[in-house]
Amino acid sequence: MLIIPKNNEEKKQKVVCTLNDLEKRKVVEHNDLITSVAKMDKVPLKIFELAVSCIDTENLPKDNIIYLSKAELFTFFDVSDNGKHSRFKEAIEKMQKQAFFEIKEVEGQKYNIKSIVPIPTVAWNNYNDEVLIQFNQFIMPYLIDLKKNFTQYALSDVMNLNSKYSIILYKWLSMNYNQYEHYSVKGGRRENQVETYRNPSIKISELRSLTDTISEYKDMSNFTKRVL
Repeated sequence: MLIIPKNNEEKKQKVVCTLNDLEKRKVVEHNDLITSVAKMDKVPLKIFELAVSCIDTENLPKDNIIYLSKAELFTFFDVSDNGKHSRFKEAIEKMQKQAFFEIKEVEGQKYNIKSIVPIPTVAWNNYNDEVLIQFNQFIMPYLIDLKKNFTQYALSDVMNLNSKYSIILYKWLSMNYNQYEHYSVKGGRRENQVETYRNPSIKISELRSLTDTISEYKDMSNFTKRVL
């Protein structure tokens, strides 16, 4: 990330995240977030993934706030027409009014459900390049200090995908492959378990739940065309 010092005080606490190092940027999320139901469309989901990649886990953001470059954000989403500001505003409004994660944490026969709006606050102005993004405090445990049960993947891979469903499936497949790589080297799982991570399978009912399509594309041919 590029540090842009405004003055001595801001230099200590503000980092404006630019996209110069996009190919190197990684996203790290807890597996419970990977397997949660993302109640949002493609653009808010991509904004969330982009914002997560800007979290420096060695220097945690004060008040869960990170800063993005507005100009590079527009470039990143290929928004170059005269309506770019209104389109950006519309995407942010969708994220805050409609988008949330439904997270299910399972422990044996018990489970807990959490519905979390991941980014409740976004602020920007018309006189500088910064966009302030503040994460919900309840989403942060799924993004920082992850010692186990987490998945890491390249931001550039996610951003090249063209639908919400492809992002969700990519993250789920990455989760399984990350576990395959870990246990095939470190051990701790039986051979058939490791093979399951390498060649994962999922029931259609579970896949519909994961992609939030339980009541959509009920005809399997439509589901295959639209989701798979």
